[in-house]
Amino acid sequence: MSSIPKVWFITGCSSGFGLATTASALQRGEKVAATLRQPAVLADLASKYPETLLLLKLDVTQQGEVESAFVAARERLKEPPEKNARGLFETNFWGASYVCREAVRFFREDNQPAGGRLIQVSSVSGIASGPGSAWYCASKFAIEGLAEALATEVSPNWNIKVTIVEPGPFRTNCPTTNMVTEPVHPAYNDPTFPSIQLRNMMSNAGATFDGDPIKFAEAMYKLVYLEDPPLRLPLHHIAVEAFRIRGRHLIATADAWASWSEDMYVKDS
Repeated sequence: MSSIPKVWFITGCSSGFGLATTASALQRGEKVAATLRQPAVLADLASKYPETLLLLKLDVTQQGEVESAFVAARERLKEPPEKNARGLFETNFWGASYVCREAVRFFREDNQPAGGRLIQVSSVSGIASGPGSAWYCASKFAIEGLAEALATEVSPNWNIKVTIVEPGPFRTNCPTTNMVTEPVHPAYNDPTFPSIQLRNMMSNAGATFDGDPIKFAEAMYKLVYLEDPPLRLPLHHIAVEAFRIRGRHLIATADAWASWSEDMYVKDS
């Protein structure tokens, strides 16, 4: 499980230990405010890391310059809190939508004969949200809505069949190296909170993430040869149970509150 990049404030970066530490941190994806008397010395390094290296002219014997350098580093290197969330949507929603759009165009206009199978891999998190992963869940809910609408829009004459696959916890890199975690907000730093319990569980995710990616791939192979594929396909017993719980909840809510809709209509004279 990876965390958001740290911000390093390093003095004496023109050579020696300071330069070596700066280069090492940058190579590992960290952010560096590198201070030195002549920033032009590191022009080549700055061109290589334009987004993560901030060069600051600094004479450490001048207290005012030191204070100003810290302010500059904080303002220019601190990530906006929503950046990672927006990145999730860029990949999970917008990126997927671009692929969907081009795939449909290809199936409709280029493929001979016309048609194809569009498999949109979502997640059980697109069916049931959980604590501590709101942005991820929201991005999956979004792509589910798009794929479901797409399935209703394509003409039967195009022979395009859409399936949304909702895997449960499979043993991929998702819960380990691919996961980015934000610092815990002080208001939520309580071991009894579900979001903290989820963090603790994800730090030892091996037992829970027991789905086999090879068997998932075999299921995808079988899916593309089905004559009448489902719109949605849950894979993993946790995903199947999430479907059942969601279905029961929606039906129970509709039954319990149906009366509220009995007098919600325009009464034409």
